[in-house]
Amino acid sequence: MPREIVTIECTEARAEGKPPSRYMTSRNKKLQTEKVEKKKYNPFLRRHTLHREIK
Repeated sequence: MPREIVTIECTEARAEGKPPSRYMTSRNKKLQTEKVEKKKYNPFLRRHTLHREIK
């Protein structure tokens, strides 16, 4: 199965001392080999921030 479920986490929250927001998303392993980066809403910071894939 080429599609896998990944977790993405906020990159800005820890620098500001807030808890990071996490989202679940999926990606196609065969077509997208690099880590996922998306702009998502962080409710703790009350704004859209960059979220990156974590292990």
